[in-house]
Amino acid sequence: MNKRTLPDSQTLYTALVERDSRFEGVFFAGVRTTGIFCRPTCHARKPKPENVEYFATTSDALQHGYRPCKLCEPMRPLGKVPEWLEPLLDEVHASPSLRLKDRDLRERGLDPLRVRRWFQKNHGMTFHAYSRMHRLSHAFGRIRVGDTVGQTAFSSGYDSLSGFVESFKKSTGFAPSQSDQRSIIPIRRVLTPLGPMLAGATSEGICLLEFADRRMLETQLSRIQTRFHAEVLPGDSPYFAPLQDELAEYFNGRRRTFTVPLVTSGTDFQQKAWESLRGIPFGETRSYQQQAIAIGQPAAVRAVARANGDNRIAILVPCHRVIGKNGRLTGYGGGLWRKRALLELEGAL
Repeated sequence: MNKRTLPDSQTLYTALVERDSRFEGVFFAGVRTTGIFCRPTCHARKPKPENVEYFATTSDALQHGYRPCKLCEPMRPLGKVPEWLEPLLDEVHASPSLRLKDRDLRERGLDPLRVRRWFQKNHGMTFHAYSRMHRLSHAFGRIRVGDTVGQTAFSSGYDSLSGFVESFKKSTGFAPSQSDQRSIIPIRRVLTPLGPMLAGATSEGICLLEFADRRMLETQLSRIQTRFHAEVLPGDSPYFAPLQDELAEYFNGRRRTFTVPLVTSGTDFQQKAWESLRGIPFGETRSYQQQAIAIGQPAAVRAVARANGDNRIAILVPCHRVIGKNGRLTGYGGGLWRKRALLELEGAL
């Protein structure tokens, strides 16, 4: 990524003191008195403002002689699963029917409280809730391909049919017997240099890709549930691996276009607006006025801006390439700092 211009030092120091998560990925703080650099959200004691200098990347901090903080681990990609937790997640994903209790975690050398805290912070739920939802998402798929409810219940690790039905209804909002009339959208966290994103997919392609800290994320999840008549649960999709690979190539400067299938459900006007976004070449920008002209409705500038704001697939449907008529960066759900970072990555700024 090209050299970024950081906000002013007062803004950065305020973010550091308040541990403002919106600045994760924006800067790293080097503390002159200790020779250590940290993330903005580090819980270490905060230094005096005159003892801090700021860097856009970990590479910059290292080149200035700073060592990474052992508490906040700034060299670890934001949101990355820690090494101590990877075997547990691999086990859960490989065996969806597995039902682990706290004593099972201890037998694996894991502290249940530590595991719970990580899942609460990164997934907004406990490990047991995550595991249960992953198990039910797998069960739903088995029923859809022809397994009976009874077969699915016992192969999913449930001791009784009634317990499975009750848990299924509580998590999805409908009975297992109604599975052929409903659908489930699996979701998964995808890591990027600008912070974790949440991806969702239908059977036809990616329908959601949003930064995990976007304020409208819950609204977007609710909208895709309504539009696709589906429930959202943690799970897997054949589209997630290629999505992760293509995003990694994009951020490494080795990809300019994406090939992962997309599902962009919306009104006719929204579809036109989103299609026009995909037509903006890598490394270029358009104004809202130019986008409105491109879809044949030059007076619909405000409507175009609203449609861009309703885009549920960030980066791949590049609404970050639309800027104000005067060249200023405006309106981006992932935060203006991310919009600037994406445009700098693409050489458009």
